Amino acid sequence: MNVPQKLISQKIKISICRSAEDLLRIRPLWESLRVDSAGTVFQSFDLNLLAAERFAEREQPYVVCAESSAGAAIIPAVLRHGDNSIRLLGDELFDYRCFLHRGDDEVLRAALAALALLERRLEILAMRENDRGTMAGELQFLPFAAAPGVSGEQISAEQFAIAHTRLARNLRRLERLGFELRSYDGRNAQLLRSLYDGKAAQHPASLFHDAERIDFLVSAAALMPDVFEIFTVEKGPLMAAALVTLRDGECRRFYTGWFAPEYEKHSPALALIYEVTRQSLAEGLECDYMTGEQPYKMRLATSSVQLYRVCATPQALAAVAIRELLIAVG
Repeated sequence: MNVPQKLISQKIKISICRSAEDLLRIRPLWESLRVDSAGTVFQSFDLNLLAAERFAEREQPYVVCAESSAGAAIIPAVLRHGDNSIRLLGDELFDYRCFLHRGDDEVLRAALAALALLERRLEILAMRENDRGTMAGELQFLPFAAAPGVSGEQISAEQFAIAHTRLARNLRRLERLGFELRSYDGRNAQLLRSLYDGKAAQHPASLFHDAERIDFLVSAAALMPDVFEIFTVEKGPLMAAALVTLRDGECRRFYTGWFAPEYEKHSPALALIYEVTRQSLAEGLECDYMTGEQPYKMRLATSSVQLYRVCATPQALAAVAIRELLIAVG
């Protein structure tokens, strides 16, 4: 299927960034749109630039930028070599994806129409409910999972502690064994590597058997040390559990957890998640347990956000392009 370039409205300027170096020229617009968009830390320009650099061999950047007097939009797309699909930047390591957009919806549709020229399917995993915007009519949104969390509007730190006295008791048991709660920022590369190596060793299907993904997260943490927060339950060289969180404005996102199997009877991972949640609520922060409704998350959560898998066939993207042509000539 051929979608001629003229299908893109002449009133809207379209440019494509095909490398990390290209992305630098749209940095001001990206950062401006991020302020206006309901995105997350995963839409940080620096984090996406790093992903474009580190994963270029497996997914080539193809970031579409659309601008007009009525608005602007950026689709942080990549061309994935493994399955010939269009995805968004971040490999498998970004939980939440979205488009950056402000102003007229036609600008965002024009950016989507530019993807039709590739004749590939678009797949995005995952988009949050409030990031869907007005594109539900153009793309297919399939329920994928939920992201449970704890909201300070629904429960206070004191109420949370009262509701989970058993976990507090487990934490005290660990303290009697000599363990203590500690925290680090993203500059602790050795700790991060040991945590992700440990996760890979425990799970045959872990994403972290891929050394490039570990390298990416260590580099991202060094780049954004105040965003990456690492909480541990440890005693000297021994560690019972660890938790990597991402500070995202007034929200703490619980990104990665790990525990030592030999301390399983004390539930160190859940006790740590409980305590970091309690402290977060006391600090006035929301807590996002992120993708998946695992029982341990639902045990603590007070709310959840729906996540979607977004799909569009080449034919669907072409239909967006044709609509843009009709609007342009109408």
